[in-house]
Amino acid sequence: MQKEVVYQSTNTYDTLNELTSETKNVWLVFHGIGYLSRYFIRLFQSLDPEKNYIIAPQAPSKYYKNNDYKKVGSSWLTKENTKTETKNVLNYIDSIIKEEKLPATTRFVVLGYSQGVSIASRWIASQQIQPDDFVMISGGFPKELGKEDFTFLTNKTKVSHILGEKDPYFEIAKVEAEKIRVKDILPQIEFRSHPGGHELDIETLKNIV
Repeated sequence: MQKEVVYQSTNTYDTLNELTSETKNVWLVFHGIGYLSRYFIRLFQSLDPEKNYIIAPQAPSKYYKNNDYKKVGSSWLTKENTKTETKNVLNYIDSIIKEEKLPATTRFVVLGYSQGVSIASRWIASQQIQPDDFVMISGGFPKELGKEDFTFLTNKTKVSHILGEKDPYFEIAKVEAEKIRVKDILPQIEFRSHPGGHELDIETLKNIV
């Protein structure tokens, strides 16, 4: 018989730059599978450090990436016990936001890359977050989320989806079908592409945020 127990857990997260009165944009960025937050956050180093403050949560499930047991990666969720694990992750994100005490005067950007898209989407929907920008990069939208989950979201939130033209994980036919579904859920979404693969292209990002 499988049982459950509730316990307190501790996890890390990473930040880049300082949150000051000069900060214009606060980024909450969710990495993809295989990343650690301290490495993922480096992709944002070219953003103006005076104007941008980046917060990178760390996926809780870590594993060794290959047989030499040296490189460590992490994952947000699997198909195993997804509902409970999602609740745990969302509580963790809420704790980060509470800890950071973000000012209401800054522009708030929520970004998900690859598997991080599913976490960003679920957090926005479940907590009814109204970011200034919601950016999805090279990731699938959660199948359980529908139009009714985002009725609170106004046109003040700019929604973008970015995909690499050479991304090996996305077939053209599936991409087009996904675009139709997500467009119905988030009518204000804009689809963009870059010439690369399954990657976060910071230059494309700079042009939309």
